[in-house]
Amino acid sequence: MLGLAPGEEVTEAPFLALTDEKGRLIWISTARPGRTHDNTAARQDHVLAHLRAVGLGAPADPGFRGLDNDVLDPVSVTGFHASRTHKLTPGQKTANRVLAVGRAPGEHGFAHLTNRRTLTKLRTDPARATHLLRALLVLTNLEVNR
Repeated sequence: MLGLAPGEEVTEAPFLALTDEKGRLIWISTARPGRTHDNTAARQDHVLAHLRAVGLGAPADPGFRGLDNDVLDPVSVTGFHASRTHKLTPGQKTANRVLAVGRAPGEHGFAHLTNRRTLTKLRTDPARATHLLRALLVLTNLEVNR
């Protein structure tokens, strides 16, 4: 199982990342302008099509709600959403907790990437940010896998 997480809180150039079940980063998308929504970025990168092609699924951040509308064979799972008029049932709350536990390693993978202070003040062209992100992916994996 893979984790799909947005990185928009890290930099003004949002990006997506996939992690394995242990939280190791395995892929980072290209950076995009800050106004790009998570679902738009995932659709532009054909993330669901690639995951479906290899038979994998991904617990996703709630920002990806509505990305995967395939009810019979979902690839990305975001959990249940409560509103003022629709309260969650105990079963839905339990399902959300289980999903959060499954997403935790992916969040840890992102934490390893965001430990780099470089990303907290990054204000540059998305193309340059992409090169920096890919380099940090390699460095982070070398550091984490030591």
